[in-house]
Amino acid sequence: MNIIIALIIFSVIILFHELGHFTFAKLNGIKVNEFSLGLGPTLFGVTRGETKYSLKLLPFGGACMMEGEDGESQDEKSFNSKSVWARISVVAAGPVFNFIMAWVFALIVMASVGFDRPVLSSVREGFPAAEAGLQAGDEIISMNGSRTHFFREISQFSVFHPGEDVKIVYKRDGERFETMLSPKLDEESGRALFGMNGKAGREKGTVPETIANSFYEIKYQIGTTIESLKMLVTGKVGMKDLSGPVGIVKVMGDTYDSNESAGGTWLAILSMINFSIFLSANLGIMNLLPIPALDGGRLVFLIIEAIRRKKIPPEKEGMVHFVGLVALMALMVFVMFNDIRNLI
Repeated sequence: MNIIIALIIFSVIILFHELGHFTFAKLNGIKVNEFSLGLGPTLFGVTRGETKYSLKLLPFGGACMMEGEDGESQDEKSFNSKSVWARISVVAAGPVFNFIMAWVFALIVMASVGFDRPVLSSVREGFPAAEAGLQAGDEIISMNGSRTHFFREISQFSVFHPGEDVKIVYKRDGERFETMLSPKLDEESGRALFGMNGKAGREKGTVPETIANSFYEIKYQIGTTIESLKMLVTGKVGMKDLSGPVGIVKVMGDTYDSNESAGGTWLAILSMINFSIFLSANLGIMNLLPIPALDGGRLVFLIIEAIRRKKIPPEKEGMVHFVGLVALMALMVFVMFNDIRNLI
């Protein structure tokens, strides 16, 4: 049952992404030939108006296939017959819808269980925070100039910036102070730490705080995704650490099980919604990367067209996207193999 729930959530997130493309295609008068969920052979399909709605064999991915999107078409409702700004709005709508979905999920979580305030519950003796005079009750305002909204951001700093010094701005009794901390190696964990501990659990805020923190949650998830990509590019994490749909569904299933046994069905559902914030924001960011065949790659060509005021030949652009698609499919096969190997 847990795997089925994870698959449904994963499919809904992808479907909402494609719905963004579909909605703006219709708003701009573009003909959508097929709107599908999944990849591979069609299991079921029904045609309504000019669009075929179908369900594919593999429950990963989806598509909004527009007339003339990757080639020439004489149809006045084709993708390439529309203005460059109309086409930019259609392509960008997918990732934007993912961010909207992530915000809605974040709002639900914040309203239900609140957020982890960046307030210290204690400091570890012998570590930099204690030596610098930080105390329980201090609120961390910023780290190296970056505003801090959640304690998670404090604990993750040493993960994404191992061994780096940090300038801390904190508040105590309404006054602001600042200090520099240099991490110290914790022999037990093998990590360089500052020695700051946060309060257990979350706490609810006011309505304005709830709304504001739902936006900060999206900012946090986007930042986490970007920092993770930086670690991949710089070699701090390897290709073997990548996880695809199979691995994600497995993790979601395990998370549902553990939370259901610990706190019941509602806690398990909230954990799935919380996981969905990460997935939806992650999908939005990944699709904006300037990689051929992804939305970001298409946006690069459209932005170039807007600057040049001249279309790039569709056959040339189509070839670039085809090469990118082949490369992405090869990566997907590798990641899926990696996921299956880790499950065995």
